Amino acid sequence: MASIQARLTDKMLRLLVKSRFNPNADPRAIRARTTKLAQRFGGVSEGVHVEKLTVAGIPAEWIHPSAEEAGNTLLYLHGGGYAICGPDTHRGLVARLAGAAKARALLLDYRLAPEHPFPAAVEDAYAAYKWLLAEGADPSRLTIAGDSAGGGLTLALLMKLRDAGEPLPAGAALLSPWTDLAMSGLSHITHGKLDPMLSLQATLTAARHYLQGTSPTEPLASPLYGNFEHLPPLLIHVGANEILLDDSRRVAEKALAAGVNVELRVWPGLPHVFQAFPQLPEARTSVTELGAFLNARAIAGRPVRHAAD
Repeated sequence: MASIQARLTDKMLRLLVKSRFNPNADPRAIRARTTKLAQRFGGVSEGVHVEKLTVAGIPAEWIHPSAEEAGNTLLYLHGGGYAICGPDTHRGLVARLAGAAKARALLLDYRLAPEHPFPAAVEDAYAAYKWLLAEGADPSRLTIAGDSAGGGLTLALLMKLRDAGEPLPAGAALLSPWTDLAMSGLSHITHGKLDPMLSLQATLTAARHYLQGTSPTEPLASPLYGNFEHLPPLLIHVGANEILLDDSRRVAEKALAAGVNVELRVWPGLPHVFQAFPQLPEARTSVTELGAFLNARAIAGRPVRHAAD
């Protein structure tokens, strides 16, 4: 059973997020409101150092947790339907995850739709990863994580890196990933009332802003339809109440069928990207587990696989 904090958060999300969704709203106005809402949950903890920089022409932040970084590097790709959110909404979550992973984290402020539709986000993520390699990051100590759209973007990046013959990271963590912009999963229907944050209308609106004519089954936009062979180990955490639940389930099934080391954990009674709410005991446990996985993959220092291997 979900904690009392989770049940209260469910009510808050229904009131402040789901009930206020307007498909005709300007995404820039939604960005401002989302940032203001995110600020209610606080920023980074004392001792965390944030350094703003530009990576391959893209704004970004280095987040150095107070915990020992142990030489690991984490590239984090934020969620927000490819149209909203950024460092201001995700800095706290990334700092907590980086601390658990004993890593410094590069939080990328990639270009957003509808001003910059697909494949802008994929191009920016690829450029940032290449920048990390050029700066001397060891792929065997490098991991990637992302939530929601950022989780789908993480998978798309892995597929693009593999196909380009680039060194792959040691592993990736996906938090409630959005992997199917065609919205073909049954949970979009069955979980419509369970999900306190997202609706089918909301995801269709975000997909329209991002795709702008691109097929919703294009693998780099919807990695569920891509080739999962030779991807690094994956850990997926998703809430049982999400309309995107089947996006995670089907990714795990396809990855497993392709021989990928993948683990899926479904959290009963939890909403979309519940890790963003540090007041939830489930969020703290999930971040600890995700961080432990990322740290373990970096410590393992697995041999780097290329697409030709």
